[in-house]
Amino acid sequence: MRVGIVWNHDYTGVINRFGQSRPEVDDLKAVESVVAALQEGGHETLLCEGDKGLLATLERFMPTDPQARPSGIVLNMAYGIQGECRLTHVPAMLEMAGIPYTGSSPIGHGLALDKVITKRLIRDCGVPTPNFRMMHSGTESTCDLIFPLIVKPRHEYNSFGVQLVHNPAQLKQAVEVIVTQYAQDALVEEYIEGREITIALLGNEDLEVLPLVERDFGDRETHFATWEETPHRICPTRIDSKVATKVRGISVATFRACQCRDYARVDIRIDRSGQPFVLEINSMPVLGKGSLYTQAGMVAGYSLSSLVNRILDVAHTRCFGIGMPKNARGEQGSRSAVYAVSH
Repeated sequence: MRVGIVWNHDYTGVINRFGQSRPEVDDLKAVESVVAALQEGGHETLLCEGDKGLLATLERFMPTDPQARPSGIVLNMAYGIQGECRLTHVPAMLEMAGIPYTGSSPIGHGLALDKVITKRLIRDCGVPTPNFRMMHSGTESTCDLIFPLIVKPRHEYNSFGVQLVHNPAQLKQAVEVIVTQYAQDALVEEYIEGREITIALLGNEDLEVLPLVERDFGDRETHFATWEETPHRICPTRIDSKVATKVRGISVATFRACQCRDYARVDIRIDRSGQPFVLEINSMPVLGKGSLYTQAGMVAGYSLSSLVNRILDVAHTRCFGIGMPKNARGEQGSRSAVYAVSH
């Protein structure tokens, strides 16, 4: 099958440079490994820039057939170039053009990318999350929030701008940094001391919960993830069976509440009493060698190739009601320690 892999590497394909710019650049090796995985699965591939020329490029690569049906599918890896809700931009273009794609819709990405909305949605479903406030200046009342506090941009991902503060003066400074550097409000939430677990999810109606990955901070002074520092990972992590069951359940509930599709990753803190709290959900986790999502998949028995092709198969089933044609599939591989959770 024809598969267009869409990403953002060359940021020049815009009409104007305007609005908040994306703070990081994609990992070329990760994208190349995904392309190789799809080719191993028997697909014809084209790597495309998710910019103003995308639709014309895809129209040439996967022209409309006589019945006006899609002749290909997009594996979306585009995090956007600039502006607000950047993860929604390419999916919205594909929706308009009638091109099927992997991953969440613009609604799903928008809900997951807004950390305040995410927390409100999951609280309405009974999912525990740290107490929080949204702040514009840092001088607002913290009400019943208890220091220390985590301060982060409302709409970013990958731990950009995350800070730990211990008093009102530090809080004011941290909020001002976020408002200035990221041009958005700050999410301020209580810091949960404890273990940090990430849960990789795969599927739609029936979700596979892949083996839990723990971020091990060791002797680090700060026990939370930042963009600059990558903590050691343990997968599968050892965790009490009752707590693990609860973690899987609230991860699936978070996936549903945020209307995610195909695959996602949920980050959770477990406090010293064993109570898990959802921090956030990543509606488009990084694929490729070395990522948290891929690590969980490999421990479950997937190869990188079979994991990427499985995501494509899940999206194809959602879009067309059937899986990928057998002659265009990568082998799925044997799997272990995977938990299926029905809708």
